[in-house]
Amino acid sequence: MSKRIVVDPITRIEGHLRIEAQMDEANQAIASAYSSGTMVRGIEKILLGRDPRDAWAFAQRICGVCTLVHGIASVRSVEDALNYKIPPNAQLIRNLMIGAQYIHDHVMHFYHLHALDWVDVVSALKADPKQTSELAQSLSNYAKSSPGYFSDMQTKLKNFVEAGQLGIFAQGYWGHPAYKLPPEANLMAVAHYIEALAWQRDVAKLHTIFGGKNPHPNFLVGGVPCAIDLNSDSAINAKRLAQVKSIIEQMQQFVEQVYIPDTLAIAGFYKDWAFQGEGVGNFMTYGDFPASGINDTGDFLVPAGVILNRDLSQIHPVDLNAEDEIQEFVSHSWYQYEQGKDAGLHPYDGETELDYTGPQPPYDQLEVENAYSWMKSPRWKGHAVEVGPLARVLMLYATGHAQAKELVDSSLQKLDLPIEGLYSTLGRTAARTLESKIIADTMSGWFDNLVANIKAGDTKTFNETQWEPSSWPKQAKGVGYMEAPRGALAHWIVIEDGKIANYQAVVPSTWNAGPRDNEGKAGPYEAALQGHALHDAKQPVEILRTIHSFDPCIACAIHLVDEDGTEVMKVKAR
Repeated sequence: MSKRIVVDPITRIEGHLRIEAQMDEANQAIASAYSSGTMVRGIEKILLGRDPRDAWAFAQRICGVCTLVHGIASVRSVEDALNYKIPPNAQLIRNLMIGAQYIHDHVMHFYHLHALDWVDVVSALKADPKQTSELAQSLSNYAKSSPGYFSDMQTKLKNFVEAGQLGIFAQGYWGHPAYKLPPEANLMAVAHYIEALAWQRDVAKLHTIFGGKNPHPNFLVGGVPCAIDLNSDSAINAKRLAQVKSIIEQMQQFVEQVYIPDTLAIAGFYKDWAFQGEGVGNFMTYGDFPASGINDTGDFLVPAGVILNRDLSQIHPVDLNAEDEIQEFVSHSWYQYEQGKDAGLHPYDGETELDYTGPQPPYDQLEVENAYSWMKSPRWKGHAVEVGPLARVLMLYATGHAQAKELVDSSLQKLDLPIEGLYSTLGRTAARTLESKIIADTMSGWFDNLVANIKAGDTKTFNETQWEPSSWPKQAKGVGYMEAPRGALAHWIVIEDGKIANYQAVVPSTWNAGPRDNEGKAGPYEAALQGHALHDAKQPVEILRTIHSFDPCIACAIHLVDEDGTEVMKVKAR
C-alpha cells in the first residue's frame, strides 16, 4: 500500500487547511494530492432576510485578513442589482484602498508567510554582517543596508535563539537540505522580515484615513463614507491627503528597493522551482480597478478573461451572469444540493445545505472517494482554473500591458529562465511581487486624479439616487466582482421585496483549493502538488512551498457559526 502524507493544519495561512499526499514510493514523489477545508462557512445563511445595504458589514467577517475586499465585493453586488452609479471620487478612493490592500497583503505574505519556506533563519547566525551589507547594496540602494544594521539584526536574532524564544520563527525545518541560501542571504531576508513588521503598521493607515478603521473599514452602497472638505478636521482634508501621498511613496520605496530585489535574489538559488507546481494550466481574472463605474469594463487596469492551456494568444470572455459559465459542484464536498451531489449550480441559484458524511475528527485519512472538504468546487465552463497574481500578470502580459511585459521579460532575463518558468511555484511567487510594483505605481495616478477632481471643485463621494427601498424593483439580482489580492472574488445577491433572498460568495481560495469535481478533476492546489519529490516525508517543506505560493486564505472559503452567531465547535491543532 502506498504511503499517505498528512499535513494538518497547513500553518502560516488564514484558516484551516489539510493536505493529504499519496506517494508514489517507487519515485518518492507525490502521485496525487487532496485539499480539504476543515471548517464550514455559514455567512450566506446569516445574510438571508437582511437589508442588502447592510450586507457588506457581515460579508467582511468572512475573513480577518481580506476584510476590505469582501466589503467592496458586497457593496458592488448591491449596486449592480439596483443599478447604482457611484461618483468618480468614490471609485478612485476604492481603487486606492484596494491597491493598499494588495501591497500590504503581498509584502506580508512574502516575508511573514512564505519566505520561511525558502529562508533558513538559524543559518543567518553564521552570516558575516559585512558581506551581508555588500550583498544588499549590490541588489538595491535601500538605505538600511550597512554592516551595523545587519549586525544589530543578527544580535537580535541570536538573543531570540539563545533564550529559546524563536516565537515567530518557531516550528521551521531549520537545517533542512532543501534550503539553499547562503548565510548572508538568509540574514538579509530575516532583517527585512523584521523591517516589514514595522512597515506594515504605517501603510495600513491608508485604510483608516478613508475607511475609519482597519481591519473592517467602513463602506457604503452608492459610494464611500468619507466626506471631502479641505477646511474640515472631520473630513478628508489637505493634511490627510498628504498622509495618503506619503503612504503611497512608502509602499513604492519598499517594493522597489526591498521586495523586488529580495524576490529575485532568493529566486536565483531556487530556479529549479520554476519547473514545478504549475497546477491546471488554466487562468481566470474577473477584471478590476475601473477608472469609472464598476459596470464599465472598458477601462479596467486588469482585464477580465480566461486563458486555457497556457495559450496566451486567445483570451476567452467571462460572463458572471451566464448560468452555464460559473458553477459550483459539491460531489466531493460536505454539502447537498436539492438536485443531487453531481449537479452544478450558478451562484444565483446556489445552495448552502450542510451534509457532513466524513469520519469524526481526529481521523487518519480523508475518505477521498467520497466527500472530503467543506469547500465547494467552482468551475468555469467545466474547467478548473487558477486565480490570483499569476493569472493577473499573465492576463496583463497577454493583452500587451507595457509595464507588465517589461517587468516579466526583464525578471526572466535576470534569472535566465524561459516564459514557461512563470507556470510554476516560483512564477506564482514572482508574479505577486511584480504586480505589487504595477499597483503601487498606478496608485500614484489614482491619487493625482483624485486631487485634480478636488481642485476642480468636485468633492462628491456618494450617490443618493434610489437610496430608499420603495424605489427598488420587487426583485433584483446582481454580482459584485473584483480582483482581490488572492484572486478573482465575486458576491452574487438576489433581492426580493427589499430583503436578501439569496447570497453566495465564491472566493479565490475556493477556486484554488477546492476538492475534485463531479468528473474527478483536480483543482489548482491538488494538481500543483502532483509530481513533487520530497527530501524528507516528515518535514515536507516542498508541500508548504507550493501551497503557500497560492497565499491560502481558507477562512474566506470556510467559516463556522450558526444563524444566531453562537459558537458551534472548537478545533484544536495537534
